Amino acid sequence: MDFSTLLQLDLTNRSVFLRLDLNVPLIDGVIQDDTRIRAALPTIQYILERTHKLVIASHLGRPKGVVTSAYSLEPIGRRLSELLHRDVLLVHDYAEEPIDSLLSQLGKNQLILLENLRFHPEETAGSEPFAKNLMKGIHLYVNDAFGTLHRAHSSIYEAALEVPRENRAIGFLIEKEIAALSQLTTDVRRPYTLIMGGSKVEDKIGVMLHLLEHCNRLLIGGAMAYTFLEIQGFPIGNSFVEREKRALCQSILDMAQARKVEICLPIDHVCGKSLDPETPHQVVDGIAIPAGWMGLDIGPKTIRLFESYIINSSTVFWNGPMGVFEWPTFAKGSLKVAEAVGRCMGFTVVGGGDSVSAVNQAHMAARIRHVSTGGGASLAYLEGSPLPGLRVLEKRADHGG
Repeated sequence: MDFSTLLQLDLTNRSVFLRLDLNVPLIDGVIQDDTRIRAALPTIQYILERTHKLVIASHLGRPKGVVTSAYSLEPIGRRLSELLHRDVLLVHDYAEEPIDSLLSQLGKNQLILLENLRFHPEETAGSEPFAKNLMKGIHLYVNDAFGTLHRAHSSIYEAALEVPRENRAIGFLIEKEIAALSQLTTDVRRPYTLIMGGSKVEDKIGVMLHLLEHCNRLLIGGAMAYTFLEIQGFPIGNSFVEREKRALCQSILDMAQARKVEICLPIDHVCGKSLDPETPHQVVDGIAIPAGWMGLDIGPKTIRLFESYIINSSTVFWNGPMGVFEWPTFAKGSLKVAEAVGRCMGFTVVGGGDSVSAVNQAHMAARIRHVSTGGGASLAYLEGSPLPGLRVLEKRADHGG
């Protein structure tokens, strides 16, 4: 796929619609982590150096088409103003009143931030009239919200169609994401280790099947590991199992065997009596989990095994925690994997909310070659699924628009 980049657009004194992912964690209106805001600054600043006619749009949370104060972008607007040293005008009524009149009155030290796009059900419905209103008076469309590209929402797909193809581009963040993720399937350096965790096989099946064509070994942790262990005949106690996905798990094992990819599953576990942060727990020194216990994290022997593979890899991709990461008792596996990925001297990529959180908690983010901003989008990209938000930005039109 070939895209126009920000550097290829003539921005001089032209109006720009910039779709960002400013979906930051908030508690009582206070931003808890402004990483996504800071990550967007290079694109914003590049545009503002060439034109002051900038409209920024983003979603926040899942307000389900209802105006909800807890999901207002007002705190994000204040933070943007502090970081950019500009007035940020938060616009609420853009669904009824087109913003071209505001653009004509915009001062050189001002920019527009649209209130939460998802306050309007038309956004998630992919409404064309909603998109037309968003783009009234806009010359150029730039998307730098990688984490949303797998959704055909109005601001992601329909809005881009409102300008000629040569006036659409990807921002610096998306350009960086594509460059990094492409290295996981093109001319990869070996040995290549794929680490997959999390609770559901269904969420990861596509990317595992696709990356098995490229990797040398697959390390599996998290709740999804117990479905794999069960189909291999190991007792798993009360551990979570996706019984309806056993055939999919078997297909992964079969494909790995056919392609001579080594599969590594937990060889010991940290177990609890129930899915509760205060549950009694113990280390089970072996693959088999006793009746009445459930696996909630990988054990110390598995950690050492996984570490040895990761540290000696030339390429690593990690998505998904090794256990119930949000509870300290069962977080060690994920944190140790994060440390190992950080110590690996090869090309390392981490994607997915909990994996990224583990990397941050382990203070390893600066040592990872690429930390992806989009969990679902990165998986969709790596499994080869079409991303509506990317398709609409391609230079060559093989489909509508």
